[in-house]
Amino acid sequence: MDKKETKKYIFHVQGMHCKACGLLITDKLSEAYGILSVNVDENNHTVEIESVAGPTREQFLAELNKIVAKDGYHLSIEKKAFRPKWREFAYAVPAVAIFVAVFVWLQKAGLASLISADKVSLPVAFGVGLVASVSSCLAVVGGLLLSVSANYAKDGEKKQPQILFHFGRLISFFVFGGVIGLVGSAFTLSGTMTAVLGLFVGLVMLSLGINLLDIFPWAKKIQIHLPKFFTSTASSVKNIQHGLAPFLIGMSTFFLPCGFTQSMQIYSLSTGSFVLGALTMTAFALGTLPVLALISFTSVELGKSRWSGVFFKGAGLLVILFALLNIMNSLVVVGAIRPLFNF
Repeated sequence: MDKKETKKYIFHVQGMHCKACGLLITDKLSEAYGILSVNVDENNHTVEIESVAGPTREQFLAELNKIVAKDGYHLSIEKKAFRPKWREFAYAVPAVAIFVAVFVWLQKAGLASLISADKVSLPVAFGVGLVASVSSCLAVVGGLLLSVSANYAKDGEKKQPQILFHFGRLISFFVFGGVIGLVGSAFTLSGTMTAVLGLFVGLVMLSLGINLLDIFPWAKKIQIHLPKFFTSTASSVKNIQHGLAPFLIGMSTFFLPCGFTQSMQIYSLSTGSFVLGALTMTAFALGTLPVLALISFTSVELGKSRWSGVFFKGAGLLVILFALLNIMNSLVVVGAIRPLFNF
């Protein structure tokens, strides 16, 4: 039997924000006919593809762009110059300013307790979840969710798989969040060490926020992420053919490469408590639920609209706000600075 001739191509990728983007692109392209392997380099924003020899490079590129364009990505032969879209801030900044004004009013009125000198409160975890749900970091979660919808819609099942997906997601964030907190309890953390972990969470969130602004190309290289073994294994769960597959897929999202999730996981570790760890991760998951539910039961895809850039910039500004508050609170705990807010 003659061995089929293969070709390797390297293309530049526009529209990537994080490691989740690389996983999503790999997943989408790997399903295309004739493609044998896909290797995404998130740092250099390139993708190497090995495929069965067929169309010309330009024709192949056009076919690939049809696959990834609906997720907000674009492949090209030549590297395109990076041009920040400053005009999007004209919409993002006022929206964030309104949020900050409401935030301050709630604090002064004593109706919410979002700022704490020694912990990330549940409302903050919920708020981070809301921000994450409109960021590219959850694009891969939305992709898994849509895959579940498409696969089971063929058999006439439309709502039950999505419900199982969300239920599995909430259960996993509660259980695994508690386990992380329990692991933290095995270590005796001093007040200083807890503050250091809080400072680390703030720095991770700060890098995420700067990255979402999409004005500094170097920001994409400073994000933490789980080893590819965990992320690829979690993503492959979607191929399981079983009635409980949507539930298992929902549970696997706890291990996907979302920087927001990982920052909350680090904080949960610092709580040293099963209950606090579980509640923190559950509050975060509940924050992501409204947008994911919207994707589940409608055709709305916020991150792929023409307003996606505004969404990301607004989300980035909010994350930077949360990060700076967390960093300042950690410095207050160790006595490095005085409290800047008297809410």
